Parts: sequence; C-alpha cells; structure tokens
Amino acid sequence: MNTGLIDKAFSIRTFIVGVLSVCFSLLAAPSSAGQAASRESNTVVVDYMVATVNEQLITYSDVVWQMALQPNTPIEPIKVDDLKRALSLLIDQRLILQEADKLPHLHGDDKEVEAELSELVRHFSSQDEFRQRMIRVGLNSERLREIVHERVDIDKYLDFRFRSFVVVTPKEIENYYNETYLRHFRARAPGAIVPRLEQARAEIEKTLTEEKIEASMAGFLDEVRQRAEIVILRQFK
Repeated sequence: MNTGLIDKAFSIRTFIVGVLSVCFSLLAAPSSAGQAASRESNTVVVDYMVATVNEQLITYSDVVWQMALQPNTPIEPIKVDDLKRALSLLIDQRLILQEADKLPHLHGDDKEVEAELSELVRHFSSQDEFRQRMIRVGLNSERLREIVHERVDIDKYLDFRFRSFVVVTPKEIENYYNETYLRHFRARAPGAIVPRLEQARAEIEKTLTEEKIEASMAGFLDEVRQRAEIVILRQFK
C-alpha cells in the first residue's frame, strides 16, 4: 500500500504536473452514484453499493476507479479477480483512513498531493494512457484529486504510526548478513565479490526496516478489521 511521495527532479516534476493540468482539463466525464458516462469512449458504468466499512459506503465505481489507478490492471474487460482484489484494498484503505482521521494534523497539503499525482502518472506508459483510463471509468479531475489526497493521508499516517518507531539493531543486521544476505547474493551473482558487512549495512537495514513495517501493518490491520463492521452488500461473480 506505500504509494511513495518521491520527487527526484524538479524539472521532471514540473513537466508532469503541467501535463496533468492538460489531462485534468480533458477529464470531463461525470462521476457519482447512479451512472458514470463518457461521451469520448461511449462507456457507461452502472453504479451500485458494494460494501460498507463502519457504515462508510463503497460503491462499484469506487472499486473500478481503484483498478484504473493501478497501471498493470486491465479495465477492458474488467475481471472478477481484479475487482475482488481492488475491493479488499479499498476496505483496508478505508480502515486506515478512519484511523488517520483521528489525527487531523497528519492530513496532506496541496504540495504533497501534487507530488503524489506526478508520481502516479509516471507509472503509466504515457500521459495519454492515463487520461484514457480515467475517461473510460468516468473518473473526473476533482474526484481524482480527492483519491490522491486520501493516499497521501494514508502514507503520512503509516509513516507516523509505524516507520517512526522501527528500530533495527546492529545484531539484527549482522545476523541477517550471515544467515540471509550472503546466501541470496551468491545465488543472485555467482562468482561475484561478496560485499563486506559494512558495505551491505545500509541495504540490509532498509530491508529489515521494511519487513518490520509490513509485519506491524499486517498485525494492525488484523486488529482494526476485528473491531470494524464490514458488510459486503454484493459479491463479485
């Protein structure tokens, strides 16, 4: 679920944001409960209620929009397994957002939203592909920005809730180097000179940090799910 807020080059970010402005001006398809239709693609998405998370509604269009924002997920035709995965991810996102809403100071600002938009578009093969996917599913610029803002809030909350408290000890790094890193490196690059512990320390620390975050997040989501009232109103078949 880490969408990242990396903006590595100002010139590249400026270019992409400029392209986004053009894309947003072309995203004129309506989006709301009922029907989302696009004159350009002649596509009509009939909306209906899919689930509730602590009485917060998830619609079919929410699920399809989630799929459309995933670069490697096909939306024509829409596959049942992809719908199920997107719904599961949306439920987790809603649960995290509900926790994040308890800490208003962690909400993202406009600059962070722009950076996340730039990063999102970069994962598609072209700006035109991105624009066409948004048109096909009836996702307009206003709702797109709302979704991206929610993703920024999720990232900020998870960083605060988990990353800030992760500690990787020197002993853990040494054990990982001896028990895992050396074996994986030799399998990946047979015959190559194996990096010394100090050379591999930063990479190992990053790996262990991410593993601890993922484990903590999994436990957190399990706990939140148990407390939540999740109602599936319509099964995908």
